[in-house]
Amino acid sequence: MNLGELAKLLETEVPKEAADFEIQGFAAVGEAEQGEITFLGNPKYLPALRLSRATAALVPLDFADSVSPILLRVKNPTAAFGTVIDLFADVDHVHSAGIHPLAYVAPGACVADSASIQPFAVVETGAVVGAGTVVGAHCYIGSHAAIGENSILYSHVSIMARCLVGNRVILHSGVVLGSDGFGFECVSGQHVKLPQRGIVQVDDDVEIGANTTVDRARFGRTWIQKGTKIDNLVQIAHNVTVGEHSILCAQVGIAGSTKLGRFVTLAGQVGVNGHIEIGDEAIVTAKAGVVKSVASKEIMVGLPARPAKIYKRSLFHMERLEKLYARVKELEKQLAEWRSQQRESEK
Repeated sequence: MNLGELAKLLETEVPKEAADFEIQGFAAVGEAEQGEITFLGNPKYLPALRLSRATAALVPLDFADSVSPILLRVKNPTAAFGTVIDLFADVDHVHSAGIHPLAYVAPGACVADSASIQPFAVVETGAVVGAGTVVGAHCYIGSHAAIGENSILYSHVSIMARCLVGNRVILHSGVVLGSDGFGFECVSGQHVKLPQRGIVQVDDDVEIGANTTVDRARFGRTWIQKGTKIDNLVQIAHNVTVGEHSILCAQVGIAGSTKLGRFVTLAGQVGVNGHIEIGDEAIVTAKAGVVKSVASKEIMVGLPARPAKIYKRSLFHMERLEKLYARVKELEKQLAEWRSQQRESEK
């Protein structure tokens, strides 16, 4: 593809003299060669861009540096580069519509004609699979579960009975929706299992990473609201609500009946206590432990998690404890010497 055609697809412009330059592929800024296009998605890679051999680079609209690659100014270089990848990368296998002979679809299930049910998938009685949805190999769709249109279930996804999945949802391998909530009551010295009779509801445009589990509610629903993106190896307990367009990074764990607002970010390995609320647009940094409710737009750090300003102030004092200790020891030494001198003078 020549650079002029590519610029048009990305809704930007290039100098006329460069419009016929041929672009054969794409690469990261430090690896790109002649004939390839790269991008600057983070200012820390500017030194690499200055040394880059790439023919062209996607940069922000306000980019002012002088570099060797031909510049294509766009609103969001990272998103634009994603478009470039789709243009040049090999297309993934497209599953044809229909039910594979090695799949099992129970009587009473409703599978749209344009859906694709892959080998060894199981669709139980009363389940619904919407138009254009792909159910990958070895997936399990429980009785009366419902999946919307144009969703993708990669291999080994399990959607248990009565759970609801919206449109354009992506579930990666190993996702389990609707496993029993972890609910027990100690009765006469034994842990007695509490019935878990609710559902999981996943709204439109949600993506859930590999080996993530979302437990069904004890009653009512565990609810992942629209546009939320969840990483691999996340555990979401019963009756949790995750608000719209939130981000949950890898190894997050959320205890039961907690409510997250809209646009919440939980970084890697964050743990969240049960029966609390995290307000809209709050950010919890990596490995923090949230033990009480968090206000909207708050940034929480540490274990137990505290507002960033308080955490930084505490850290400031902690880092000076060694110097304070040395000063106290010196003062104690001086005081001991003074007392000794006082005793000698009294004699």
